[in-house]
Amino acid sequence: MKKKKRIVFCDFFKKNKEGLDYQFFPGKIGKRIYQNISKEAWAFWIKKQTKIINEKKLNMFLDQDRAFLEKEMENFLFYKK
Repeated sequence: MKKKKRIVFCDFFKKNKEGLDYQFFPGKIGKRIYQNISKEAWAFWIKKQTKIINEKKLNMFLDQDRAFLEKEMENFLFYKK
């Protein structure tokens, strides 16, 4: 039996799109992403995240680097112009 697609109003694309299958990120921001970001927008973020980590030489074991990346994620997904 094929799983029914979740449709969300994607804040990134400003239209209805297929939603994520599950919450990829913990906490309130993770819940917000799950409820308001599409699979396609999340895939764009994953590519952008990789670039940011490499260009800024971030260390994901450091709290400040994780906090920086989380802020970049929130800005990218919800506040793009």
